[in-house]
Amino acid sequence: MTPDDFRRLALALPDAVESSHMGTVDFRVGRIFATLGYPNANFGMVQLTREHQDVIVGVEPKVFRPVPGNWGLKGATLVVLAEADEPTLRGALEAAWRLKANKRQLALLEAARASTASTTSP
Repeated sequence: MTPDDFRRLALALPDAVESSHMGTVDFRVGRIFATLGYPNANFGMVQLTREHQDVIVGVEPKVFRPVPGNWGLKGATLVVLAEADEPTLRGALEAAWRLKANKRQLALLEAARASTASTTSP
């Protein structure tokens, strides 16, 4: 995946906006759920729970690793863009987004999914 792919997938989530924080591109749904370009352009970051972080790092250690230091202990998880595929990255971004989204935003995602499912069902 590329930084542009990361951006496209992050901004595809309901009400997600691109901003910046301390010189790093971030993606917000009210609060930051992901960043791009830290520690360099080869990485993204998703803000997960520590438990979810442990699972995805264990399953996909070439793709995910905890951010060094205290942020990593709180679930901040680096994404090695060159190692990620689209379904894996989409799932991680959605998981991070869900942790920051409000009930209305969550309902928007579910409604979009239901609409897509009804148009693709035989």
